[in-house]
Amino acid sequence: MANAVYPPYPLTLTQAEQEYLLANLKDWSITHGLAVRPTSLYVAEDLDPARALATTAPVTLFPSLFPRSCFDQARAVSQAYSELYSAIAADEEWLGEIVKELLEIDDFIENLWKVHLAVKKEGYAQSLQLGLFRSDYMVHVSDSDSDTRLSVKQVEFNTIASSFGGLSSQVASLHRYLHSVDAYPEVTSSLITDASLQPSGSVPQLASGLAKAHRAYAESDKPHRPVCVLFLVQDVERNVFDQRHLEYALNTDYGVRTFRLPFSRVLEDTSLGQDRKLLYTPPSLSGKQWEVSVVYFRAGYAPTEYTSQRDWDARLHIERSAAVKCPGILTHLAGSKKVQQVLATPHSPHLAHFLPDKAAADKLLATLAPIYPLDESEAGLEARKLATDPQTAQKYVLKPQREGGGNNIYRSEIPGFLQGLPKTKWPAYILMEMIEPPTQGNAIFRNGEVQSGEVICELGVYGACLWRDKVDNGVVKGRDVLENFEAGYLLRTKGAGSSEGGVAAGFGSVDSCCLLDL
Repeated sequence: MANAVYPPYPLTLTQAEQEYLLANLKDWSITHGLAVRPTSLYVAEDLDPARALATTAPVTLFPSLFPRSCFDQARAVSQAYSELYSAIAADEEWLGEIVKELLEIDDFIENLWKVHLAVKKEGYAQSLQLGLFRSDYMVHVSDSDSDTRLSVKQVEFNTIASSFGGLSSQVASLHRYLHSVDAYPEVTSSLITDASLQPSGSVPQLASGLAKAHRAYAESDKPHRPVCVLFLVQDVERNVFDQRHLEYALNTDYGVRTFRLPFSRVLEDTSLGQDRKLLYTPPSLSGKQWEVSVVYFRAGYAPTEYTSQRDWDARLHIERSAAVKCPGILTHLAGSKKVQQVLATPHSPHLAHFLPDKAAADKLLATLAPIYPLDESEAGLEARKLATDPQTAQKYVLKPQREGGGNNIYRSEIPGFLQGLPKTKWPAYILMEMIEPPTQGNAIFRNGEVQSGEVICELGVYGACLWRDKVDNGVVKGRDVLENFEAGYLLRTKGAGSSEGGVAAGFGSVDSCCLLDL
């Protein structure tokens, strides 16, 4: 980790101060849906057989300090990133060349591509595409003695199931509330102010993206039935309240009807009607049928969710339909780590191809950390040397083509991991230079306990992008962007000794930004 560059946070609270802060934190969180279903380690399954209980989401007691210049830098490239990845998803030939390098070494990517080919053969039933993206960054401190500048470097770009937009708005409001009721010690008053606490508009903005896609579907497809948005969810979902905030915003602010459909019930509860309209029959409303405008994927992003051919049949069923997919299969594939590596490899020509605006491309390029392939190209062979040398491997992280936390291999673990992996499988991974974030003090409330110490933060900036594909002779070649806007932010914080940061995976906590000028 980089040396701390932040002023010290006074984490030593008196017993009375901590009791007052926690009482307000716990009650506000449950009252406002800053919550998750408890794990079985916290509440045994036999004590909650109906899964009726909720607990405060893992959350920081204090808003974490974040450089204002870095926050502004990440926000400034939000629309450019959405422009970039929508362009990639709309260039089937370019994306296909990237994906083909993985087909023989990654079964999951291969099966996703097969779904795309099957839809392409039949013909696309919907040209509208929606992306609710999240670009994740860490503050990077240069290790050069002559360069102490702070900047953000991208960890990854998420194109499917970009979570915690619901909770991120809530935690920012929580920290503002705690400040308003004097839950923070007086000595923090120079840091924690109304001006420094940064709200997140992720709930209304992400809901707006879904509503705009819903409206565009209705205007172009002229439905003759009641229309709904389907949230495609996992059978057992601890992070349900994060999703519910978006559902309720769609219902309250836009009058859009939403339903939750478990991935395992796609084939039972939906069918394809005329022109491949996706029709949903809620089990609770027997005989009533809804036409689906948008399928919002909060499931179906991980290989573990495809345990049989029936699961792949369900994914194909949705992709064949005329519903707007968020995301479509090509957008899902565009989010693979291989695409990130191709864009971020030093001297790569691909960024300029998709972003001809040099000023925008240069700003985006400044956020990319160097990433290398592990194939047999010249860059790949050099990366293999770096990854297998225990000394040089200390500066890198090894990433597979996967979403969610817990999949990466870090630093000293890399040489041994590769030694146990056939070399034919190495190209399924990318090698990325470690980002060196500054540490700071904070405390995390998780499962009823407070854990204090040094932490590091990861900033995610959401973007909503709606576009219409251009199809030429059955091939997607370009698009018209209809909407492209920033959609709030997420801050996740974890102990400085933890490599992974996924909140749902059990590594991190949700947080909000206390901006300061450094």
